[in-house]
This record gives sequence, C-alpha cells and structure tokens, in this order.
Amino acid sequence: MNEILKLPGYDVVIGDCPENVKRFISRYSNKKIIVLTDTNTHKHCLNRLIPILPADYLEISIPAGEVHKGLDTCQLIWSRLLEHGVNRNDLLINLGGGVIGDMGGFCASTYKRGIDFIQIPTTLLSMVDASIGGKLGIDFDGVKNSIGVFRDPKAVFVDPFFLETISWQELRSGFAEIVKHALISDEKQWQQIKEINLLEEIHWHSLITDSLKVKQAIVLEDPFEKGIRKALNFGHTMGHGIEGVRLNTANHLLHGEAIAIGMVVESWLSFFKGFISEETFTEIFMFLKRTFDLKPIEEELMNNIIALMRNDKKNETAAIHFSIIGPIGQVKHDIIFEESFLKKALEVYNHLLLL
Repeated sequence: MNEILKLPGYDVVIGDCPENVKRFISRYSNKKIIVLTDTNTHKHCLNRLIPILPADYLEISIPAGEVHKGLDTCQLIWSRLLEHGVNRNDLLINLGGGVIGDMGGFCASTYKRGIDFIQIPTTLLSMVDASIGGKLGIDFDGVKNSIGVFRDPKAVFVDPFFLETISWQELRSGFAEIVKHALISDEKQWQQIKEINLLEEIHWHSLITDSLKVKQAIVLEDPFEKGIRKALNFGHTMGHGIEGVRLNTANHLLHGEAIAIGMVVESWLSFFKGFISEETFTEIFMFLKRTFDLKPIEEELMNNIIALMRNDKKNETAAIHFSIIGPIGQVKHDIIFEESFLKKALEVYNHLLLL
C-alpha cells in the first residue's frame, strides 16, 4: 500500500518502487532517462528498476562512499551528461544513498541551469533524512555539504525493499536520524523508540512514514532553514565535525554513528543549560550508547573537530551555533557555546563512556 506525503511541487511516495516509478517516467516518453548509481547500487539495486526503464536508458556509475562526494566526481557526471547529449527536457534518476541523492541532485540542478531529477533513496539514512527538503550539495576542503543549492526533485520514491540490500551497520546509521526526529519533535514517539532493543524487529514502513511526517511538517513551515528547520540540525553540528575529522582515517564513522555521538554531546549541552533534566539526559545517553556502541573521541582530534565546526554552513556569525533539545519534542536553535567549553563537552562524553 502506498503512502503519499505532499510537499510543494513534489510528492514523496512510500511503497512499491517499480510500479510507482513506471507511472511517473511515462511522462518522459521520447526523452532521455539517465540513472546515476554507485558501485553498490549498480550491483544490488539497479535490477529492481531495469524492467520498467526504457531500453535505451543511460547509466552513470561512480565509486561509492562519502570520500567521493566532491567536485572531481561532479566533473565526471557532468562530462557524461554532455557526452550523451542530455538536455533540459531529460530526466536524471538518482538511485542510491545520501551521497548519490545530494551529489546527483546538485549535478542535475547545475547542469545546463537545471534538468529534472527524481530521488530513489536506497539506504535508511537517505530515506528518512535526504528525501525531503531539497538540500543538495557536495563536500569541499573537508567541510561537509559546503557547496550546494536548494532545489526540489520532481518526485521521491521510498521503497523499504531496498533496506534488504544494505548492511546492518548502514541500517543502524540511518536509525540515528529516526531517533533525532523523535527527540526534536515527538515525545510520544521517543517513548516508543527508546524501548527498541533489536533493529531486526522493526516494521520499517510505518516507522519511516512517521519519521518523514516529522520532517515534512518542519520543511513545510520553514523551507529555507531560517527558523524552525534548524531543529533538524540537532546532533549534527558536533556530529559533522566528528565525521569530517574521521573521514579519511582508519577509524572513520558512518554518518549516523557520528550523529549519535553528536546527539549525546548536544544533549549534555542541553542538560548543562538546564533545558532537560539529568534523568532525561541519562535516558538518552544510555539508549544511544546501547544502540550505537559508542566509542571515545581521541583527545588529539578534539581541536580539529572544533575547527571544522567553525566552518559549518549553519553558522551565521563567527560563533558556532547549536540546535539543542529542551524538553524532548522541542528544540532551541542558535544556541552558542564557547569553543573551550566544547572541548570540555567532548571530554565529558569520553568520561561518561567509562562509567
């Protein structure tokens, strides 16, 4: 059964992907259809679409991974589009996780000043995080998503079937965004989520739908991140810094793993400010520790993490801005902390892991 979430200009359709996509692309008869994949989705996901694609579709496949989310890969994509004579009436299908969705949408939005594209997210993270909101971009000089645009797709097709193609670690990474949505907007949902012990027992269709409804409501109210949409940054200011510093190391983290650490640290900041109680903070910390197998942050990386946070695109001044919860289900944004105190927060996080 399909669930349809309405946004201005496009729908997010949750259900059987092939039939839904087939109906959508019928409007592009006699147009070029291009599918952007990475090495993983080429192998594990493309076969689900091939029966409904035109025989002359074009595939562009790129290496998988956040490390490839940069200008060099964009140049490859743009070159292939030019080589095959793609024009502004054609359609790009982004089949993959957050990297494919962000970079594919960015390339489509800037190629010939914009061609149509649709998103087919294949990871839990991209289903619940990147599928709503029109935020597209690439990493530059180690700073995540620092080059990008706001532009909506023509449609998004969320098919929980694709969760069978990803690892348990990727599934857990995406779950972090579901936890975030509950903490910032739905105290009742948090009460249900905190009782989850095994991800394998989750009915993903309903949980994805509920989580997307949180983001749908926020994006409808604040499409360009001027106010309440900043709530979605909870856990991400610190988390992006941790993810960026670890990106090219042997101890690199998946996005959701870094965001889980970010949510612990930023929940502690909320407790420090008096926005949540110690009991609430402990409840959040113990759930995240149990679910994400949290690891300490090396002391020698802390200054680099803070330096990356200074360049976070969400900062509006020279200071580092945070969105922190308080109470659960509500967020206070543009909260500023001294950099020296942020190092203390990381040290507190490390200490808590030892208790």
